[in-house]
Amino acid sequence: MIGIVIADDHEIVRRGLRMTIAGEEDMELLGEACTGREAVELVLQHRPQVVLLDVQMPDMDGVQAAAAIHAALPETTMIMLTSFSGDDQLFGALRAGAAGYLLKDVNGDDLVEAIRGAARGEPQLHPQVARRLMTLAPPQEDPLAVLSARERDVLRLVGRGLSNREIAATLNLTETTVKGYVSEVLGKLMVPDRTQAALLAVRYGLVAPDDLPDIPR
Repeated sequence: MIGIVIADDHEIVRRGLRMTIAGEEDMELLGEACTGREAVELVLQHRPQVVLLDVQMPDMDGVQAAAAIHAALPETTMIMLTSFSGDDQLFGALRAGAAGYLLKDVNGDDLVEAIRGAARGEPQLHPQVARRLMTLAPPQEDPLAVLSARERDVLRLVGRGLSNREIAATLNLTETTVKGYVSEVLGKLMVPDRTQAALLAVRYGLVAPDDLPDIPR
């Protein structure tokens, strides 16, 4: 069962999210908030697997809430929901530890699949957002430069949503060896999990947006 907290300052949006989640047997709504501060309090109380956060909220915006949640509970997966796709919001959310960034035009079926994917540790970027990551000029220093050729191969497959077992089969390695490579990649990139590593792979062109796991379009 995937425990979920939702946070949005519009009641009609929360109602839609509530109804969507209620129709899924593998999901449970643990609480809903209308401000960022309430969202942080609910997450600390219920410790959900996934949090759906509106970017624009009173009291504390979604990016600030995401940063506070990530600092307290780094294992909690956060998906940002917004009507906008501005660069400042995008990078703010990713720096805050968000695992996904979806526009609010996503339909219900795609949203629940995004929640399931996020719970599995897969990055959830709307194609419009992923392509924006690709088109922006990267910083001068490429963090992927520290990876060996084999580590880059592993990261590429992580970015495409493959499990350790699937990566092992693809590269003709043992699952234990792949687990070691993934650990090395996370350490070298100084990121806490596979999702953040995958987002870096998109940011620096190692994984194309179309190669990401199936995401809402």
